[in-house]
Amino acid sequence: MSDRFALTGARIFDGDDWHDNAALVVHGDVVEGIHPVGAIPSGVARIDAGGGMLVPGFVDLQVNGGGGVMLNDHPDVASLATICRAHAPFGTTALLATLITDTRGITTAAIAAGTEAARQKLPGFLGLHLEGPHLSVARKGAHDPALIRPMTDADEAALVAARKNLPVLLTTIAPESVEPARVAALAKAGVIVSLGHSDTGYATARAFADVGASVVTHLFNAMSQIGNREPGLAGAAIDIGSLSAGIIADGIHVDPATMAIALRAKQGPGRIVLVTDAMATIGTDMTSFTLNGRTIYRKDGSLRLADGTLAGADLDMISAVRYMHRIVGLDLSEALRMASFYPAQAVGQAHRLGRFASGTAADIVALSDNLDVNGVWIGGDKVFAGADSPR
Repeated sequence: MSDRFALTGARIFDGDDWHDNAALVVHGDVVEGIHPVGAIPSGVARIDAGGGMLVPGFVDLQVNGGGGVMLNDHPDVASLATICRAHAPFGTTALLATLITDTRGITTAAIAAGTEAARQKLPGFLGLHLEGPHLSVARKGAHDPALIRPMTDADEAALVAARKNLPVLLTTIAPESVEPARVAALAKAGVIVSLGHSDTGYATARAFADVGASVVTHLFNAMSQIGNREPGLAGAAIDIGSLSAGIIADGIHVDPATMAIALRAKQGPGRIVLVTDAMATIGTDMTSFTLNGRTIYRKDGSLRLADGTLAGADLDMISAVRYMHRIVGLDLSEALRMASFYPAQAVGQAHRLGRFASGTAADIVALSDNLDVNGVWIGGDKVFAGADSPR
């Protein structure tokens, strides 16, 4: 655990407002407060950030891999540590390690690994996102259709049991494969239920939101679209205020104009949040990898199966923030919130993540004025220095 120190020499974004001529004071693993530079408590070590800005650490709710590792291939604590380390240089200080549809054995192993990572308080590990196997084959995307199946009593019980040992457990399901009563039971147990990989219509999506589903997985991708007589799951995600929705801001998965339209139309309090849907490639120069025995190719900024199907994204969080700000035209404050505070809200962690206030986690990203990552702290410990910043 770090000592008490004050970060100075940068603008500070607390998740709501900007502070100039101020210091971010950290005590142990939490934020003590934001003070005027002239009012830093005595005895507190000062660290000059060297300009730029200090912002809350990014929270990514969908991370399949990184550092050359896919959770599906190696569902163990070492892989979770590798994935968290790979994303830290890009500003991600808390992530949901994501398991793509797989066998019961792999799913069980991933839950066991997540449980142990949580016990060890692995830096950067927020919990698990089980994306499947209870999806719709009609909207399978890169998921193996042979492994997609309906949810059973045993599956439901396993999720409820797993939630007791994880800070956050999110599961993506399709209404085609899961009954509403199961969603209600999962939500009651504290499992975050996300709708995705589904051809469901608006009315069914609303019914599932009414019983506890609260998130939609990668908006506009692998789901029924907005039509003139049927708004689909995409329309439901935007129109139903209780739903938050992840979006992959790489310019490949969703057109920037579509993103802008969705942002203007989104009903609250739910928000559209940035997710990377990142794969093993992040932090590496690898050109291909495998998922469920199928090769995925990295080319021209995208990841695809041999038939051209998109398979996750070759995206990191700071790049997503830059895209929203520079291409979509969002105010920087809002782009930062989409990467930090809003995802924290979506999974019930906004009391400690995604903002700077007394007692929140000392998860900090130092950015240059050009939005390059110059430093990252997780729980008050510096885990990345800008001199090593990947490009």
